Amino acid sequence: MIRINLLGAPKPKSKRGGGSAAVAAVSSIEVGDVGTPMLKVAVVLLLCAGFNFYRWHQLDSEKKQIAVKTQQAEQKNRELADVKARYLERQRQADSYKRRVDVIDQLRAGQAGPVNLLNMIGDTVNGTEAVWLNNLKDSGGTVDIEGTALSTDAVANLMQNLQKTGYFRNIEIKETYQDEQVKDMQAFQFTLTCEKAKS
Repeated sequence: MIRINLLGAPKPKSKRGGGSAAVAAVSSIEVGDVGTPMLKVAVVLLLCAGFNFYRWHQLDSEKKQIAVKTQQAEQKNRELADVKARYLERQRQADSYKRRVDVIDQLRAGQAGPVNLLNMIGDTVNGTEAVWLNNLKDSGGTVDIEGTALSTDAVANLMQNLQKTGYFRNIEIKETYQDEQVKDMQAFQFTLTCEKAKS
């Protein structure tokens, strides 16, 4: 039996003074036995079970939230994968289109290249007196020009005019000779090798 002194006064040791003993007896309350050890173990187990249930409920709620977020993330991932697939397909189409356009532009530039060369040489020959073209051969890096001139000075003037165009880097005479078939006047056959300037 447990006794609790609520007044806080010390218990008298002597049996005299019965009035103070009565006051002490009135002021103390007996609680009794708290419980058996089985009851204490049951209370502890009940508290542990309550805490475990609360913790399980909390973890289960977190698990459901994580499952929902995971499902949302997977859905977003599928949507983004579709967008990425469409983007890559469009990128492939754009690259294919760009390659086609580049090929067409290259072909157009290749078409215009000889035309520009012929126009430039034609204008240069027309601007040079006493010179006529017989043959023109474009070998890629060089151009061979064969023609007829009334004098060697006309051939020199043609070389100088070709150099002024800026289209050629180096112009050399491959050969020149007087044409014996022309009886009425003096005529020279010439061949020029012109090295194209890198653009």
